[in-house]
Amino acid sequence: MAMKANKRVTLEKAQLKWGYIFIAPCIIGLILFRFGPMIFSLIMSFTDWTIIQRPNFIGLENFRRLANDRLVWLSVRVTLHYTLLSVPLVTVSCFFIASLLNTGVKGISIYRTIFYIPSVVPIVASSALWRFIFDPMFGLMNSILRFFELPPQQWIFSQSGVIPGLAIMAVWGSGNAVVIYLAGLQGISKELYESADLDGANSFQRLTRITIPLMTPIIFFNFIMGTIGALQTFTQALIMTNGGPANASLFMSLYIYRTAFTNQNMGYASAMSWLLFIIVAIFTAIIFKTSKNWVYYETKVN
Repeated sequence: MAMKANKRVTLEKAQLKWGYIFIAPCIIGLILFRFGPMIFSLIMSFTDWTIIQRPNFIGLENFRRLANDRLVWLSVRVTLHYTLLSVPLVTVSCFFIASLLNTGVKGISIYRTIFYIPSVVPIVASSALWRFIFDPMFGLMNSILRFFELPPQQWIFSQSGVIPGLAIMAVWGSGNAVVIYLAGLQGISKELYESADLDGANSFQRLTRITIPLMTPIIFFNFIMGTIGALQTFTQALIMTNGGPANASLFMSLYIYRTAFTNQNMGYASAMSWLLFIIVAIFTAIIFKTSKNWVYYETKVN
């Protein structure tokens, strides 16, 4: 018995050693390319650094400057406006599309591919495509409006239309969320719906009492990932509007990019990056904190 116990301990140690060896590249990459740059940017946020010159320690001056920078708070407002508009819109529309695809439609694999393709199109290409679609003179959106004899719009070329236009583009490119929702819907036991039918439940009751409660873990995942992604929006604004018109689409990530690589003020850009990190962390914490009130898990681990 003692010999068997010693062999088991030796085997466990060998498995543990090889486990660490196999995950070492991932851990090293995480430290070098994630935590390393974060720590470096935190240090640089306390300096005045223009890349070509040596960093000059200035303490909290960059963070004091943040409080008085009008464009910083404008970019915060633009980013929050886009997030609060696009994330609920994407969540509802993707869940609705997935529900339609889950009704036993023929050729579901074809439709699933059609809805998923936009999410794998390079963001630069899709941004150029949507810039043409939103073109006030020759764009597809205004052509549709003219067909129905409706007045054309300026879309992303107006201060009031740029954020809704970018939100529409976000819905178009969210096919991965549709596929995830569809997988979750197909995993719900049909016996639950059959029991509900026997009890006389209508479609709305089946949706609110069965489908949505069982889908809340997936809704929670897509919602939090969508929120984090929306708060870091960059490429669309850079290519389609370059922050315009009149800074109406000046997202925080875009302003950080301008500060760092156009104005070459890396220290101030690092401080702005940490402000964005704090905003993302606050939103993430709020969603996690409130999730216990609306996310339902069939099995809970004590």
